[in-house]
Amino acid sequence: MEFSVKSGSPEKQRTACVVVGVYEPRRLTPSAQRLDDLTDGYISSLIRRGDLEGKAGQTLLLHNINNTLCDRILLVGCGRERDLSFTQYRKIISNAVSTLNDTGSMEAVFYLTELPVKGCDSSQRIRHAIEAAQNSLYRFDQLKSKKDSTRRPLRKIVLTVPNRRDLADGERAVREGMAISQGIKVAKDLGNMPGNICTPTYLADRAKTLTRVYSNLSVDILDEDQLEELGMNAFLSVSSGSRQPAKMIVMNYQNTDSSAPPICLVGKGVTFDSGGISLKPGSAMDEMKYDMCGAASVIGAVNAIAELQLEINVVAVIPATENLPDGLATKPGDIVTSYSGTTIEILNTDAEGRLILCDALSYCERFNPSVVIDIATLTGACVVALGKHAAGLFSNHSPLAHDLNNAGKSTGDRVWEMPLWEEYQEQLKSNFADLANIGGKEAGSVTAATFLSAFCKKYHWAHLDIAGVAWESGTKKGSTGRPVSLLTQYIIDQVDNS
Repeated sequence: MEFSVKSGSPEKQRTACVVVGVYEPRRLTPSAQRLDDLTDGYISSLIRRGDLEGKAGQTLLLHNINNTLCDRILLVGCGRERDLSFTQYRKIISNAVSTLNDTGSMEAVFYLTELPVKGCDSSQRIRHAIEAAQNSLYRFDQLKSKKDSTRRPLRKIVLTVPNRRDLADGERAVREGMAISQGIKVAKDLGNMPGNICTPTYLADRAKTLTRVYSNLSVDILDEDQLEELGMNAFLSVSSGSRQPAKMIVMNYQNTDSSAPPICLVGKGVTFDSGGISLKPGSAMDEMKYDMCGAASVIGAVNAIAELQLEINVVAVIPATENLPDGLATKPGDIVTSYSGTTIEILNTDAEGRLILCDALSYCERFNPSVVIDIATLTGACVVALGKHAAGLFSNHSPLAHDLNNAGKSTGDRVWEMPLWEEYQEQLKSNFADLANIGGKEAGSVTAATFLSAFCKKYHWAHLDIAGVAWESGTKKGSTGRPVSLLTQYIIDQVDNS
């Protein structure tokens, strides 16, 4: 899909379709009103007759309208203006794009970017429109023998800005929106790939492919022999039940002074999670291929950052493994010594994400990071706490939590800060080791984050539990690509404020 920006009046657009909005009840947006004035009230007469009420989700496609240069005009219902939230705006854009793609308009000029979305300026509306459009058209059909194809698909969208002086900001918004959408697609594709294809080795190979596109990105892959030599026994305790070799993927993006401390992103990469010896219930276990969505989002974010060539240093660390039952698999009650030297009693092998992450987080110390952010589908307890709308945010540094929260608000990729109090450490005490890997039934997402915090005392750290937001179930089953948008925006903000 090609995106661009321009300014200009709707009646002067020589294009396959001009897209304008109608508020509920039957009230025209400024661009729709201008077209109505130039067509002697043709649009308003249709609306008065009941052809379109303006409710969100409604569309009306008009052909061969006098006094315009376009082939078609698409009227899109926008709901009530005072209720126009970010979420509603994205739905409006998605609905318009789907309609155009199904009706043969191969290009269109969108005036929906003029809608007064709460908390969004013109540039943000452009970026959100691009992300919503790409999301609407996304399909994962690589593994289907017969693919659905559109005869005349939508190929080009022009997004409008109020004035010519807004073009520069609009063009930057297009670059950011396209880069982030590309990163989201990478994360979705990786998440949706089945576990028999998307193995730890496959993840490592996909990371390597990016180095052929971006010269300032390098990738190192640590194999199991190297992990054993380093003493990453917590990580290896998870991979011991799998015939697929574990990999530690280290991506290094460098685009500023090499001495500048990098931002470290750590992504949980369990490419399939059966629970190990503590076997999960069979229902919906196929969705455990999504247990590597933290890793997928990190690879997607690095892709977006590299595409934008942001002037910053970023290191991504991805521990990748399967978690399966086997004669060599770790057993409940086993004790391992982590890379940091901390001993861990493994009371539940289905609490494996924290075991691979703790070694990866300790490994980050060698990079002298400015901050470390880990992203993981870590606990079902976070889904119970927050549902499917917000990721759980835990941090040992208030400014970092504040910046991530702001990035979430501006992108709609929202987070909610959870407590990380020392009282929760009591639940992780073990009679036989320094730590237990679970803390009982209460506050499961908090005790998981508390466990990780024990390995992050030497730097500023945040943990994003994305178990509720990384994928959707049911008829819409599929990866969401979250939180690529949040991570990329956070790093853009750091560059802008440096």
